[in-house]
Amino acid sequence: MSDQSKPIKSAQYDTTLLKGCGEDVFVSANVEIRRPHLVTLGSHVAIDSGVYITTAAQIGDYTHLSPYITVIGGAQSTLIVEDFVTIAAGSRLICGSDQFMGDGFTSVTAPEQYRDTVDFGTIRCARFSGIGTNVVVMPNVTIAEGSVVGACSLVTKDTEPWTIYVGVPARPIKIRPRAKMLEYAKQLGY
Repeated sequence: MSDQSKPIKSAQYDTTLLKGCGEDVFVSANVEIRRPHLVTLGSHVAIDSGVYITTAAQIGDYTHLSPYITVIGGAQSTLIVEDFVTIAAGSRLICGSDQFMGDGFTSVTAPEQYRDTVDFGTIRCARFSGIGTNVVVMPNVTIAEGSVVGACSLVTKDTEPWTIYVGVPARPIKIRPRAKMLEYAKQLGY
């Protein structure tokens, strides 16, 4: 048996705490999911060490959340990751954030009446999309079907389907082929 086909035997997160969980799921014991009752995982999912999620989340099939991804925004924000998506190490998905416009304190520990205006939102990663290492995605952004974002980019607006983005802010640079991925997904029943 090759190293790649051997099952991972490291300690795992207790997935019974989650709202729902499919089969063939690996969640590292070193993951922090602040609101597990708001998180659903599909099948064939891997979530690596250091992933930190404070939002509601719906994670689809055949997805991978690489090490040290941060998903913030609290219980009123949501991360939606559809099927066949990879989010690379160190990325930051800001599903909800203070506006930082001086309307109040930007600390979650301040009493509500003294808080800054907060944008609670949803980040959606559509089927076949990908987010490179150390990418930052801001609230209310959709990474469109088949779209990928290159390493160290900042995404502030929705992307276009099957397009590659890079930069700060992220801008389109190339169309991405789709035929092979769509065929493979079809063979898997999707």
